[in-house]
Amino acid sequence: MQRTSRDWSYEQWQNFEQSIRAQLATAHSNSHAHKIIADAAWRVLRHYSTSFFIVTRFLPRQKRRDVELIYAAVRYPDEIVDTFPLDSSTKRTLLALWRTQYERALSYSSLLESVRAEVPPFVAGFADVVRRYGIPPEHYHAFLDAMEFDIAPQPFATFDDLIERYVYGSAIVVGYFLTYVYGTAPGQSMEEALHAARSLGIALQLTNFLRDVREDHERRRCYVPQQLLASVGISYEEFLAGTHPAATEKIIEHYAEVAWSYYREAEKRLGTFDASCIPAIGACIAVYGELTTMLEQAKEPNRRLSVPLHRKFACLPASKYWIVPVSLITPEYGR
Repeated sequence: MQRTSRDWSYEQWQNFEQSIRAQLATAHSNSHAHKIIADAAWRVLRHYSTSFFIVTRFLPRQKRRDVELIYAAVRYPDEIVDTFPLDSSTKRTLLALWRTQYERALSYSSLLESVRAEVPPFVAGFADVVRRYGIPPEHYHAFLDAMEFDIAPQPFATFDDLIERYVYGSAIVVGYFLTYVYGTAPGQSMEEALHAARSLGIALQLTNFLRDVREDHERRRCYVPQQLLASVGISYEEFLAGTHPAATEKIIEHYAEVAWSYYREAEKRLGTFDASCIPAIGACIAVYGELTTMLEQAKEPNRRLSVPLHRKFACLPASKYWIVPVSLITPEYGR
């Protein structure tokens, strides 16, 4: 898969890290180090994800800054696997090193201590989030396992197989990270909120799979369950080629319906999250729901669609539109 003009190269990522390290050399406290790393993570999120960037702008300031750290910590390993033009062995080596640095970061008692021990900034920042919110450390290992799986992808028999063997690590645990940051509403348990996060993580990942069929194929990956292909009597190659329009439409319709079932489950449990975070989570569901509808209606697996900006705005809280232009300039706003 060729890099796009939006992707940073491996060398650009390394240079970016060096510039963050130079700034961290002046850090005099945990809060100072946190701001430096979070500001850098804000740049990563703003560059790579328009939709997630916009919806997370409606989070309270401290939670938003920690979500930015989470995003950077999952973005870089994903880039190792998806974007950098490296052989499989080198990718595995880089992921293994990243995993080792994560374990190192967890062994320190503070962010500043990790930084002074020269742990990579985004690893140090994420480990600090894990410590402060009590996130089970093993969840990030599950995420890294999913990234490693993508180096040598395998087919999936059913949706359950896809979810348990891959989506759990690639999306569900990321939802768990966020849930610990969001917090729960009074009288609601973390277990209930994590259940909602699981449903939303599955839904978002299925929508992304449906949107990225062509790109995933070029990376030798197939996230369409074999059982679904068999049910309409075509191969994955025929699905991609669109040589059997009726069968292709059935696959897309069924895939979207499975995603919708998880979106509906997440919506039912939206009230389990802290009230201050519900506007952002609700906007996320609305934006990605819009994308799911577009994919379902287009029925074109080879065409990568995205929600136009004006339609994204229609999914956002109108009273807070002012946040979006401000957020593009600076990460420092709100309370």
